[in-house]
This record gives sequence, structure tokens and C-alpha cells, in this order.
Amino acid sequence: MPMDWEQWQKKRDTQGKPPDFDKVVDNLKQFRGRLPSGYILIAIVVVIWLASGIYIVAPNEVGVVKRFGAYNRTTESGPHYHLPYPIETVIKPQVTDTRRLEIGFRTINPGPPPQYRSVTEESLMLTGDENIVDVQFIVQFKIRNATNFLFKVEDPDKTVKDAAEAAMREIIGKNKIDEVLTSGKFTIQQDTASKLQEILNIYESGFEVVGVQLNEVHPPQEVRAAFKDVASAREDQNRFINEAEGYANDILPKAKGQAAQVVRQAEAYREQKIKEAQGEAARFLSVLAEYRKAKDVTRKRLYLETMEQIVAKANKVVLDPEKQSVLPLLPLKGLNETPPQPAVKKGGE
Repeated sequence: MPMDWEQWQKKRDTQGKPPDFDKVVDNLKQFRGRLPSGYILIAIVVVIWLASGIYIVAPNEVGVVKRFGAYNRTTESGPHYHLPYPIETVIKPQVTDTRRLEIGFRTINPGPPPQYRSVTEESLMLTGDENIVDVQFIVQFKIRNATNFLFKVEDPDKTVKDAAEAAMREIIGKNKIDEVLTSGKFTIQQDTASKLQEILNIYESGFEVVGVQLNEVHPPQEVRAAFKDVASAREDQNRFINEAEGYANDILPKAKGQAAQVVRQAEAYREQKIKEAQGEAARFLSVLAEYRKAKDVTRKRLYLETMEQIVAKANKVVLDPEKQSVLPLLPLKGLNETPPQPAVKKGGE
């Protein structure tokens, strides 16, 4: 688990210091009587002093060696040696651990359930269309350049917090409130991270921005109910538009299909009438040719064919030519009609 900044500062203040020589000398004085001479005591002190320069850099750290308080070199993970104090000292910041900074709110209790406290002086921001929004977000960052981090940043938390707040205010000021509350959140996060990295590079802070995450974005408490009503109305509007587009997408293909069907039927009817007319014309021309060859025969044939068609559809009454009167047969109407049959009742009725 990564250390917070206060623990790290305490660790940094204590790193690189040699053992307390006064205490070592006092311990050695207890054995003075057993030593053959004072040279051995001096040799032991020198060996201990030289051995104090051995240090080990962990995999998540880098070693920054200072010589007489000024930067001298950087060492990677593993065992190393530096000249003993006060000539050289080493500081080992953790460069792979991702640090987290809350802006616009503070975590009171991580829970579960978590409890938060709003910090309105950090979270209230002005949008591009002059509306106020409450923006709470998290910045994740880590050390990229240990030298700049140690020698060019006095207060890391405050530096990152001020730069992140300035970057977020600038990006929010370039967007309208609808984009901030709805569809523009991802773009705002990306733009803010890029702007924050640009600012930290100008400061030569040695930090790398891992990401910016919007935690809560909503209107101020005083007008939140009104914004909810507007959002509900906008959702209803979108729903009505989607329903209308769905109905249009359903009815238009049907109408187009019906129109195409009517056109095809009309074209088929036209072709049918054209073929029928052409056939009638061809038949008439053939009859005309026969008529010109034999007028009497053709006239009689046409008469008989016509009478055949007419008589086939008419009611016929055949009379005996020897009888002079048709009165016994009157009324002629209905002679060929079938008399109505009596209805048959069910159940013997």
C-alpha cells in the first residue's frame, strides 16, 4: 500500500543519515579495557562510517544521490553505494505508485458505504453558456522525473490540485452545460488530462498524469429540481422523435410497396388491353380479307355467328308453325324458369 505524502516526507527526512557516532563511541568505550590500543577503535569507527554508504533501491523506487546537498546522480533498483554522510546522501522516492487526489470533495469514510464531504469552493464552475455546475473529479498521477519532483516542487499535493482545478475550469468554460451534464463527459476528461499535463510540464514538476475521472457532475443544489424537469422534458422529446421516426420507417416502405404494386398492375392492364386490341384488329383484318373474297358467304357466316352468341344467352320458346295463336302459351315470361320449391321444415314441422 503506497504511503501518503506526510509519511513519505518523514521517510525522506530520515533517509541518507548515518548512525549516531556519539552513541557508537559510547558503546565502544564500554569495551575500551579489552582493546589493545585506540587505533583499533578508530578503525572500527571508520569501517562503520564507510559501511553506512551501502543502500538498496526497491523495484518501485529510484535512488537520487545528493553530494553536499546538490543533485549528483540517479540510481535504479538494486544495491548501490554512496559516499558516507555528510558527503553524499540518498533519497528514494516511489515512482511506480499511482497517487490519487480528490478535487471538489473529500472522502470522510471509505466505508462501506463510503461517506463524502463536498468542497464547493473547488467544485463550482462556470460553463461556456454562463451556467454554474458542481464538478467533483479525481486526478491520478505518478512521478515521472524524480529529480524535478525532489528539487522543483515544494508542495506536490497543492501543485497538482491547483493545476488540476485550473485545467478543469478552463475546459468546462469551453463547453455548454448540456454537454457537461450528458454526452461530453468523456471528452472533458481527456481534454482536462491533456491540459493538466501541459501545465505540470511547464512547472517542471516531474509528474505524469495517469487519468482524470469525473466523479459527480450536476447543477447546484438550488436549481437541481428545475434541471431534472428540463432533462425529463428533453427525454420525452427524444422519445417522441424516435417514435415518429419509427412510424415513418414502418409506413413509408409499405406505401412505396403499394405504389409499386399499383404501377405494376396498371402496366399489366395496359399490356393486356394493347394485346387484346391488336388481336381484335388482326381478327378484323382477316375477316375483311375473307369478306372481300366471298361477300355473301362471309356475311351469312357473320350473321349466324352473331345469332349464335345472342340466342345462347336468351330464353327460347319453340312454337309449332301450324298453330296460328300463342294464347295457350301466354304468359311466355317464366316458361323456362324453374318453379320455386317448397321449404322443407326440420323436425317434421
